Amino acid sequence: MANKLFYGWRIAGAGSALQFLQSMLLNSSFGVYVAVLADEKGWSKTALAGAAALKSTEVAVLGPVLGWMVDRFGSQGLVRAGVIIFGVGLMLLSQISSIAGFYGAFIVIALGSSMFSNFLVSIALIQWFEKRRTRALSMLQFGGALGGLFVFVVAAAIQLVGWRWTAFGSGVLSIIVGYPLARVIRSKPEDHGLTMDGLPPAPKTETAAAAQRNTASTPPAAQRAFTGREAVRTRAFWYLSIGHATSLLVVMAVNVHVITHMKEALGYSLAQASLLFALVTAGQIGGVMMGWVVGEKYVKRKVAAACNLMHALGLLLVTFATSAWLLAAALLLHGFGWGLRGPFMQAIRADYFGRTSIGLILGLSTLITVFGNIGGPLIAGAFADGFGDYRAGFTLLTLLAVIGAWFFYIAKPPRLPATRAA
Repeated sequence: MANKLFYGWRIAGAGSALQFLQSMLLNSSFGVYVAVLADEKGWSKTALAGAAALKSTEVAVLGPVLGWMVDRFGSQGLVRAGVIIFGVGLMLLSQISSIAGFYGAFIVIALGSSMFSNFLVSIALIQWFEKRRTRALSMLQFGGALGGLFVFVVAAAIQLVGWRWTAFGSGVLSIIVGYPLARVIRSKPEDHGLTMDGLPPAPKTETAAAAQRNTASTPPAAQRAFTGREAVRTRAFWYLSIGHATSLLVVMAVNVHVITHMKEALGYSLAQASLLFALVTAGQIGGVMMGWVVGEKYVKRKVAAACNLMHALGLLLVTFATSAWLLAAALLLHGFGWGLRGPFMQAIRADYFGRTSIGLILGLSTLITVFGNIGGPLIAGAFADGFGDYRAGFTLLTLLAVIGAWFFYIAKPPRLPATRAA
């Protein structure tokens, strides 16, 4: 029994598989649906990108509520319900015939996806891990990255049987495969007689003096336990949220519009563009693996700042790519920055603010980061509709990502209020 696998790693594995499903069936393949529906229905790019904005808005509004619910009641019930709602939403998407129906389906999809998203499963992992937290979160992120490699499967299915049957089949698949995975998720190790990281519990005979020495030797980050109200009063909360938002400006713009940009401005076919887009995921996988290796070895805010610069340079090169090789290198660079940065977003907040109210704190952060989710697709789409291509919009997003790198760099660890510290 001593060599039995720590249950936290089972949660990380199941969560990773859930992120794989969501990434393959929605997050990474949304750009394919945009390109197909723009051709078939004649809907504007701004209108289609508005669905992504609507999804992000709903996630942001629900974020604090879902975070509080996870802190209060646990994550397992929400994850199970989310998988079912997500599947039903994809089935509804297969039946739409108007832009209003498209938006309505995405309201349901957004509700389901937010309930088993990277954000929500991360909260569970933060409760199970401390010393290996970044590694566990990297494992979770790996599933989402790997799912992006299979975007060509969705594109091929759309070309073979049409987007309606593809959407319906995706909904069925997400429920059949996702629900058993959702049953693996658990909220806290203490609820199951276990401890964080699977470490042996402290001896019950420990003296008060020994306990005090152990507490004194604990790293300051491990001792922090901010409430939501205390967290939002710190500069670090706002700096991290602003930096995170600027990175999402690029990530969401790339996910929604780059396939169309490659198809219309660079002259690639839908199949070629989808295959090239898979390089984002290849880079993302490399970044996640690097995150697994570096783990807790480097200052997280500096790593995040470097990743934002990768986003900026990658998007700039995609915008003005003059060859397939340059385009491929740009997509790989952007993906690498995304994969490396992703796990650090939750890990650094857990380090700074503790785990007691981490669900609420992460949820409150979404009220700021949502501007990246919404703004990226809308800015790129509006500039493309107004100027005839994506160059101006992508260039603006590049500059904002550089500014965001600075906010990450100056986001130093906060101090507890004086009364709490005492």
